Amino acid sequence: MKQMTRMWVAVVLGLSALPAAAQLSVIEQQIVAAVKSRSVDAIKLLEQSVNINSGTMNHQGVRDVGRLFRAEFDQMGFTTRWIEMPPAMQRAGHLMAERQGTQGRRLLLIGHLDTIFEKDSPVQLWDRKGDQVRGQGVSDMKGGDVIIIEALRALQKVGALENTTISVIFSGDEERAGSPLSVARADMIAAAKRSDAALAFEGTVRDKDGNETGTIGRRASGGFALEVKGKQGHSAGIFREDGYGAIYETARILNGFREQLIEPDLTFNPGVILGGTEVTYDDAATRGSAFGKTNVISRAATVKGDLRYLSVEQRDKAHARMREIVAKSLPGTSAEISFRETYPPMSPTAGNLKLLEAYSRASSDAGLGVITALPPGLRGAGDVQFAAPHVDSLDGLGARGTGAHSPDEDLDVTSIERSSIRTALMIYRLTR
Repeated sequence: MKQMTRMWVAVVLGLSALPAAAQLSVIEQQIVAAVKSRSVDAIKLLEQSVNINSGTMNHQGVRDVGRLFRAEFDQMGFTTRWIEMPPAMQRAGHLMAERQGTQGRRLLLIGHLDTIFEKDSPVQLWDRKGDQVRGQGVSDMKGGDVIIIEALRALQKVGALENTTISVIFSGDEERAGSPLSVARADMIAAAKRSDAALAFEGTVRDKDGNETGTIGRRASGGFALEVKGKQGHSAGIFREDGYGAIYETARILNGFREQLIEPDLTFNPGVILGGTEVTYDDAATRGSAFGKTNVISRAATVKGDLRYLSVEQRDKAHARMREIVAKSLPGTSAEISFRETYPPMSPTAGNLKLLEAYSRASSDAGLGVITALPPGLRGAGDVQFAAPHVDSLDGLGARGTGAHSPDEDLDVTSIERSSIRTALMIYRLTR
């Protein structure tokens, strides 16, 4: 972890020293001009997509947005298909667009069609005031989807897509992934394994100095379940012949986590705790109940918690230490801990950092400023994390907005053109 942090800091310092606005080649100038010529139409495409409700569980809406974008890829000569999910998963499926060639690096571009706003959401659809637009999923992440399309369209216009290998996947359930994940993300993982780099287009954010950023790391999304048993008896026997009971043992374990596990980018949150004589918990409903009396030593306790980490090594170290803490049971008690991982970690690797440097160079050369690295611990889970274990990856290349997942979600309209230019130049350079 220390080596990874030093590497990250070194690259960030290097990015800040990049020269501004280097000379673009003739074809790169044509690419920039092609993006700019489409700026008005790009916003119209974004408006069309935002005006279709595509909450994850509105399967028809997700498919309708998929059809809208699929037509754009078809016009650019991509081979497109809709990937259906098994009916039992209750998800709409994914859009895949591909082209094959032999030149340059093979790229995977990642977006998603769904939003957190379901069909009955009171949040307004498209609402533009000047350069600010509010609407369902406008920045998370229909703006990012449009950036992918517009960057590729500019490359296609100048003939720069010929003989390239580019795969695009727009998932239909990023906001509420279908289960099992091994099926829901199988096509994305397979595409990553066929690629040399993955670029994902969740929204960009600015650093403290006002620079736009790229995401070189995202923490895993996982959790832990703790089951504790104690010896039931009269409360007068607590600490003596009947031991400490399940609730005291649970408190010891959780406090041990707090005292012994704290380190950068690792968090562990006990979100639910139940204890008493009888305990039940329904994982599907995320709801439970407990029964007990104050004059009875607790017989059972359960804890459900969230666990996030930045690398497999950090995960394994945390798991081992947590098991050690759990094993040191108080008298009259026992406990077991189990772990789950839904989204794997996206570690800030050297390859990810090189992609960030290439993206920042493209931005600087176009006169759009350097792109800095967002501290990896600041982002939650995202689809790119299924690609990251298999290929160099970079996220946060989408539109700039605020209030994601809230009624105030908005987008800076001018960021569509800026990010499309950066993306187009980066893709052009990677695929030469």
